[in-house]
Amino acid sequence: MAKKRKSGSGTLRKRKDGRWEGRVVIGYDDNGLPKTKNVLGKTRTECLDKLNKLREECAPPIHKCREDMPFGEWMAFWYETYCKPQISPRTQEGYADRIYKHIIPELGQIPLNKLTQNDLQQFYARLKTSGRLIRVEQFGPGLSDRMVRVCHASCRSALEKAVQEGLIRINPAIGCKLPPKKSREMQVLTQEEMQRFLIQARQDGYYELFLLELGTGMRLGEILALQWTDLNFRTGELRIDKSMCYLGGKLQITEPKTKSSVRTVILPESLLEVLKRYKETINSRWMFPSPAKEDAPLTQNFVRRRMQQTLERAGCKVVRFHDLRHTFATMALEHGMDVKTLSTIIGHVSSATTLDIYSHVTDLMQQQAAVRIDRQIGKTDTPMPTEEERANAQRVDFQPTPFKHRKSGTGGIYQLNDHLWEGKYSPRDAYGKRISRNVYAHTREECEEKLAAMIEEMKQEIAAEKEKLKAKV
Repeated sequence: MAKKRKSGSGTLRKRKDGRWEGRVVIGYDDNGLPKTKNVLGKTRTECLDKLNKLREECAPPIHKCREDMPFGEWMAFWYETYCKPQISPRTQEGYADRIYKHIIPELGQIPLNKLTQNDLQQFYARLKTSGRLIRVEQFGPGLSDRMVRVCHASCRSALEKAVQEGLIRINPAIGCKLPPKKSREMQVLTQEEMQRFLIQARQDGYYELFLLELGTGMRLGEILALQWTDLNFRTGELRIDKSMCYLGGKLQITEPKTKSSVRTVILPESLLEVLKRYKETINSRWMFPSPAKEDAPLTQNFVRRRMQQTLERAGCKVVRFHDLRHTFATMALEHGMDVKTLSTIIGHVSSATTLDIYSHVTDLMQQQAAVRIDRQIGKTDTPMPTEEERANAQRVDFQPTPFKHRKSGTGGIYQLNDHLWEGKYSPRDAYGKRISRNVYAHTREECEEKLAAMIEEMKQEIAAEKEKLKAKV
């Protein structure tokens, strides 16, 4: 049996023409696909010598990597060489923040071969108690359990690569005690809440966006990247093959999260009719264009804030946009859709992922399960509750709340979650440049008070700056 070559040393094979060919990966393109070079030789030995020479010429500066190098240098090298080419631009942003803002400043000066499990354990403890660099007033001084875990994952992967390269003997990250992994239970809108939410969304002007989301379960980036060419009104086919995000303040249209996320969804006739009427009012290639920027879609932050305002006016509980996706999946299961079909519609890699995340048991499913048990054990003829009966029982005569604009110069108030409010004021300074400040509070009333105080303070600062400019003139 042929011996497997060491990872990173290239491949060697004999061609049909009798010559030997060596091939080695020299880097990765923008899509994360490997770029290779090859050499040929008459004998295996000759080809191997050429391959080793090629590997030395094209290899990244691994010769600078030594066992006593600072851990920060190795961390940066590992990220740029092995990690960054394999992940999406949005994911790169998260990795870079963790590595260059937390890991390297804290552990970067420790020699790679001197880094111990105790060093890592103390680092994780500091992250948990005082690791937050921004928004300390909003979230507290410590980072979340999830952030500690992802920092550990980056350290562990980098150190594992150092073990493979022979720079260290064992991985000190193995065996570290970490905060428990907590899975946040996703919220689901009830049938009654969905009715009120959509009625209020129609009043607020974003009915089509939220109706399409509740009818397809798309990710936020996917629904905002939709263009009218993606929808075939004749067949009802909606093609989902791109996603939208903002990186560095610039709009980026990228491929969806996974290969399975590229999919085609068949829209029901009622939803198609709504979109047909909506299209007549839109003069843009984007399905949901920005009202402020030309030839650009809505931003994710804009949609999230509009959604929270609509939920508040409709008297619904606070949920995230992603929970609308969860609501769609739960209702689909409730109405009898099989897991495989649901997995394809929402773009999961496997049905197991769908079951793990979207198997939320609703009231109707519990009622139906109880009736089945009663029929089997009690031998009764208890009627099975239907969704129509449940919908009729929950149907309410809801009147939407009219949209009220805040007075000019009073800023804006937004509910971020069920226990946090944000106040924002964005005036122009003495030079005509737009500036923005935020305050945070646990109640709306407290946020209004803080916002009013901040607005008065900013107005005084701007007035003082204008007086200084007049005095100079």
